[in-house]
Amino acid sequence: MAIELSEDDDGLDSLDGVSKSKNPSVQIYYANRAFCHIKMENFGSALVDATKAIEAKEDFPKGWYRRGTAQMALGRPKEALRDFMQLCKLAPNDKDARDKLKQCQKQVNAEKFAKAIGCEKTKPISETVNVEQMPVDASYTGPVYVSGACTSDFCQQLMEHQRKELVIAKKFAYQIVLDMIEMLKTSSTLVDIEVPDMGEVTVCGDVHGQFYDLLNIFSLNGIPSEQNPYLFNGDFVDRGSFSVEVILTLFAWKLAYPNHLHLARGNHETRNMNKLYGFEGEVTKKYDEDLYQLFCEAFCLLPLCHVINQQVFVVHGGLFSKDDVSLESIRKVNRDCEPPDEGLMTEMLWSDPQPGRGRAPSKRGVGVAFGQDVTENFLKVNNLKMVIRSHEMKEEGYEIEHDGKLVTVFSAPNYCDQMGNKGAFIRLDGKTMTPKYKSFAHVPHPNVRPMQYANPMLGQLMGMA
Repeated sequence: MAIELSEDDDGLDSLDGVSKSKNPSVQIYYANRAFCHIKMENFGSALVDATKAIEAKEDFPKGWYRRGTAQMALGRPKEALRDFMQLCKLAPNDKDARDKLKQCQKQVNAEKFAKAIGCEKTKPISETVNVEQMPVDASYTGPVYVSGACTSDFCQQLMEHQRKELVIAKKFAYQIVLDMIEMLKTSSTLVDIEVPDMGEVTVCGDVHGQFYDLLNIFSLNGIPSEQNPYLFNGDFVDRGSFSVEVILTLFAWKLAYPNHLHLARGNHETRNMNKLYGFEGEVTKKYDEDLYQLFCEAFCLLPLCHVINQQVFVVHGGLFSKDDVSLESIRKVNRDCEPPDEGLMTEMLWSDPQPGRGRAPSKRGVGVAFGQDVTENFLKVNNLKMVIRSHEMKEEGYEIEHDGKLVTVFSAPNYCDQMGNKGAFIRLDGKTMTPKYKSFAHVPHPNVRPMQYANPMLGQLMGMA
C-alpha cells in the first residue's frame, strides 16, 4: 500500500495514520522522495525531505547523502560539506561517499581561494583588461566589431557567423561585453518602457543557451528594430550549449538598439548557477576565464525588472514574501551584486506562482511560492494591470494564471532536448496592452548535447541513487 503523509505539524509522527514507532522505514520514504525531488530539480523540497529522513533516523546514510546533494545543487558547498562529512562517518568504506566528500572539499577550497584573490584585486577586470593588445588572427574572416558603432548589419552578420558554429574573434567578443558594461552602468534596477499606441513590444522568456531557437524567434517575429522592440526576460545562458552565442547576440542587439532591445537578469545570470550549469565552462572553453569575469560584471548590472506603459510588470521569477511592495522600493534595490540569500532581489529572480491563495516555501529552496491574492495586492498597490514572468517551463510555452492577472512565458522549446515542450513569446500592443501569445516548436541544432559544459559534479550528484 502506498505510504501517505498525514497532517501532523512536522510530517514525521505518522504516515498513513500509523505512528513513526510502527514505521521503521519512514526514513526510506523521505529519502526516496528527496531523490525524486532532486531528479525534478525541486531542491528546496529535496532539502526538506532529506532533513526529515535524518530526523527520523540520524544514522541513516542516505538522508545525509540526499541533503548534501540538495545543498550542492543550491550552490551551498559549505553546508554540503558538513553533510558529506557526516555521511563518511556513517559509511567510511563507501567509495562514492568519499568521492563526493573530496569533490565538495575541492569546491569549498576553490571558493576560498577565489575569495582571497578577489580581496587582493582593487579594480574590476573591465578596468584592467587591454583589448587593444589582443591580436586578431590574419585568417579571421568573420564580422568585425567597431566599438560605439554597433549596427543591425553587424548583428545579422554575427548571427550568421555563429550559426555556422564559428566564434567571433576574442578581441571583438571582449569589446562587445566591455561596451555592454558601460551601457548598463547607466541603467537602473527597474526600467520603464514606453510603447506608442500604434506600436507593439515582444516579451520573450528563458532562452537557456538554445541559440538556434533564438534565431527562429527572430525568423518568426522579425529582428529587433525601432519598430520591432523586444524584452528578453532573463536566463539567457546555462543548460543549452550555445550560451556564448546567445548572449553575444543579445548584447550586440542591445548595443545597436539600446532603447528597443531590453534585457532583464534571471537567476541563471549569476555565478553560482553558471558554475554548475555550464556557462562558466563554455566561456572558458571557447574563450578564457577573463571573458567570463567580464560577463559576470555585466550580469550584475542588468535590470531586475521592467514596467511597460505603466501597466505591465515584467520580472524573471516572481513576487514577494511580504505585501505592499511598491515600485519605488524596487527601484531602490542595489542590483550590482550577486543575489543575497533572501530579500526583494532574490525573490524577483527565484519566486514562482502557486494555485490558490497565500504563500508557501519554494520547492526550489530559494524565493517563495505566491498565490493569486499576492499578485492582486501587488497590482493594486502599484496600479498595474498584470504580471509577466518566466522561470518555468510550460508545455505550450506560456501559461495564464491567477485569473488572467499573471502569465508565465518560456522561450526554450524542447527544453534540454528532452522535454518536448513548445516555446512562446508574447506581443503587447501599446494602446491596450492586450497580450497575444505565439507558441512555436524547436528547430534542429548542431550535434552538441545540452549541458556539454556543465560542472561534472552536477551530473554525478543528479545521477545518485
